[in-house]
Amino acid sequence: MRLTKENEKKLSVLEKVANGIIWWVGSIQSLVCHTIFFIICFALPIFNIVEFEHMLLVLTTVVSLEAIYLAIFIQMSVNKSSEHIEDLKEDVNEIQEDIDEIQEDIEEIQEDVEEIQEDIDEIQEDVEEISEDEDDEDHSERARTVMLKSKVTSNKNDIKNLKDKIAELENLIESLKKDDVQ
Repeated sequence: MRLTKENEKKLSVLEKVANGIIWWVGSIQSLVCHTIFFIICFALPIFNIVEFEHMLLVLTTVVSLEAIYLAIFIQMSVNKSSEHIEDLKEDVNEIQEDIDEIQEDIEEIQEDVEEIQEDIDEIQEDVEEISEDEDDEDHSERARTVMLKSKVTSNKNDIKNLKDKIAELENLIESLKKDDVQ
C-alpha cells in the first residue's frame, strides 16, 4: 500500500507526537506529575469532596487506559530500536567487507613489493658484477654504474617506505577489526 504525501506528513506528525510522549513519560517531570495526580486523587476522599469508591473507580479506569497507551508507546520504541540495530548491523557488515578487501589489497601489494625487492637485489648483484668485470672501462661507464647503484639504493628506500606504509595499514585494519568487535 502506497502512502500519499499528505498521509506521510500526517504519519510523520503522529510519530513526532508519539516520540514526544515517549520522551516525556520517561522523564522526571512525568514522575512528578503522576505523583501529584495520585496525591490529589487520594486527598479528594479525605476532604470529603468525592466518595472513596468513586475516586477508586475513576482512578482505576484512568490508570488502565494509561497503561494501554504506555504499552503501545513502549512497543513503538522497541520497534524503532530494532530497526536502528538492524541498520547498524548492515553498516558493520559493510565495513567488515571493506576491511577484508583492503586486507587482500595490502597482501597483494606486499607480495608485489617483495617481488620488486628480489628484482632489485638481482639488479644490484648484476651491477656489482659488471663493475668488477669492467674496472678498466672508461670513465663514462663507471659514471653509469654509479648512477645505477644510486637508483637501486633509491628504489630500496622507496620499497622500505612502501613496506612501512603497508605495516601502518595492517595496524590500522587490526584496530578497526578490534573496534568492530567491541
